[in-house]
Amino acid sequence: MADKAQDSNLLKLPVDKLTQGMFVTAIDSNGKVAIANAGQIKSQATIAKLGTSGIRFVWVDVERSSDDCGLKATVEEETVVAEEAAKPAKAMPSRDIRQVQAKKILGEAKGLIRKVLSETFEGKAIEVAPFEALADNMIESIMLDADALKCVSALRDKDAYLLEHSVNVAFLLVTFGKYLKLDKELLKQMAVGGILHDIGKIKVDNKILHKPGKLTPEEFEHMKLHQVYAIDVMKDAKGLSQVSKDVCLMHHEKLDGRGYPRGLKGDEIPLHGRMSCIVDIFDALTATRCYKEAMSPAAAFKILLSLTPFHLDTELVYEFIRCIGVYPVGSLVELSDGRVGIVWESKERDALHPVVKCFYSLKHRHYTEVTFVDLLKSDLNIERGVSPSSLDVDPKPFY
Repeated sequence: MADKAQDSNLLKLPVDKLTQGMFVTAIDSNGKVAIANAGQIKSQATIAKLGTSGIRFVWVDVERSSDDCGLKATVEEETVVAEEAAKPAKAMPSRDIRQVQAKKILGEAKGLIRKVLSETFEGKAIEVAPFEALADNMIESIMLDADALKCVSALRDKDAYLLEHSVNVAFLLVTFGKYLKLDKELLKQMAVGGILHDIGKIKVDNKILHKPGKLTPEEFEHMKLHQVYAIDVMKDAKGLSQVSKDVCLMHHEKLDGRGYPRGLKGDEIPLHGRMSCIVDIFDALTATRCYKEAMSPAAAFKILLSLTPFHLDTELVYEFIRCIGVYPVGSLVELSDGRVGIVWESKERDALHPVVKCFYSLKHRHYTEVTFVDLLKSDLNIERGVSPSSLDVDPKPFY
């Protein structure tokens, strides 16, 4: 059966329907879409390799496929696809496509940050234009479908923490800012600051930066120097807005004046600076690091609240929790029938009734058929949030 994505030249096909000349852009296995080495199929051996690798479906670009590959005939034979694709328990091709686009944006972001970190280490000044373009793409993606980007950003690699954390902080700032109805230009400047907010860590001793344990007081003082390094980097970045600089240089400040690098207090920290403090802590708490497992969003919210009002702005923390939701898209939850799933979609829904992509049974300790459960149309309910570290299995293949 083939799935034609709306307003797209992409077609989802079973591997056994592939023929030579078709142009494959992505693979779809167990509900997970991943960008493959895009290209035209040259031989039957390539098709056989996909099958033996456990790949069941692929996305094919109709326009880039050869005219003699039989694709048009396949489309005509599989006219039932559109109806099947509309059923939530089957496949969600439009979401899959948006996730591929979101993954591309995040991949570009990490690549750009990696490049700039290297150049900054060598003493080169930051060029602002590429970050502004990236911020524009990120904002456009969030406006189109924030849920798709949330699901993708939930996939983390502890060895790439610095890159992913920077991108996620930018994403969270834009999401939070959109919720607060801030204007688009301000969102853009905040996103650039979020992407660059940890740029000073490139000059921190790697042994301290990646230490798998609690830092000594001396080591923590050295770690705090990343903000001092950032001040110098920001000075040399031509065209960087004051808002972007603030986000970079204020995310460790505290309302009681005990933060760093400048010890700002109260109203000396503007709204965007206070927001950066909240999202930086939240993303760090919900990430797996070399010295700790990821915390569930609910547990992270409790810590954020414990840091008010002396460290964080109380009203803003409550607004952030309302923005992200009790069960954010991309987080894991256990349903009342014992199944575990990923919160998949929450747009225009209340916090307790998202669409959940179920893949595992805690009760029976085994994988289940991947099923999308719409809690607005089901008797099931969410029992609790689940931390990835508490599971016996890896949820990543199901994102």
